[in-house]
Order: sequence, then structure tokens, then C-alpha cells
Amino acid sequence: MSTSGTNGKLSAQKKLILIDLIAALFCALFGAVYEMFGHGVYSYGMIYAFAFPLGMGVFPLYLIDVLHVPYPGKALRNLWHAGIAALTVGSIVTGILEIYGTTNPLTVVYWILGAALSAAGAAGYAVSFFGRKQA
Repeated sequence: MSTSGTNGKLSAQKKLILIDLIAALFCALFGAVYEMFGHGVYSYGMIYAFAFPLGMGVFPLYLIDVLHVPYPGKALRNLWHAGIAALTVGSIVTGILEIYGTTNPLTVVYWILGAALSAAGAAGYAVSFFGRKQA
């Protein structure tokens, strides 16, 4: 039994959901293993790194699929997922530094870049979505 109905192949949207889910699971596992060897020191950045691919990747794409909303174009998906990647890596790097016992002011670049890329992707999708409604 196939999920897309076309020769057992997953649609591009379902593949992206699966990739985001695997990324979230990897981040959760990575954080658990890293903190196991952290000698009792933990970091919220490391603990919640999985939340970016799950909350910003899996859930929105699942809602788009379930609600049958038009799927965003490739450029907008790439912007959005680049933002998710920057936020996830920023969270992991911040977590590693906190567990190590230090900080670095340059980690703020991940948060700014991730937020900007995600906002650009979301804004572009909103413009294209509402542009279709009025046309």
C-alpha cells in the first residue's frame, strides 16, 4: 500500500516531512548522548534542538498536507529550511559551548540568520498564497 498512490513513491512533500522528522529524531538522540557524557551538566539549547525541525518543519508541512493548502515553491521551501537549519545548528553549538562551560557572542549570528531566513520564506509564502487568492 502506497502513501501517494503512484507506484509506491513518496511525494516531494512527504519526503520533506520525513527528512524533517529524521532530523528532529537525530537532534534528540544527539542531545541525549552528548549530555550523557556531559558529567551532569546540561543545556537547554542542546535539549530542545530537536524542536526546530519538528515545530518548524514537520508540523507546518503536515498541516499544509492535511488542509490541502497550496505547497510553497522550491525557493521559498529552501529559504524556510535554511532558516530551520541555522536555528538548529545554532542551538546545538550554543548547547555544546554551555556544556563545555563557555560562551561565545558569535552564536547570536545563528539566531539572527535563522530568524531572517525563516521570516523571508514565510513572508514569501504568504505573499504568494494571498496573491493567488485575489487573482
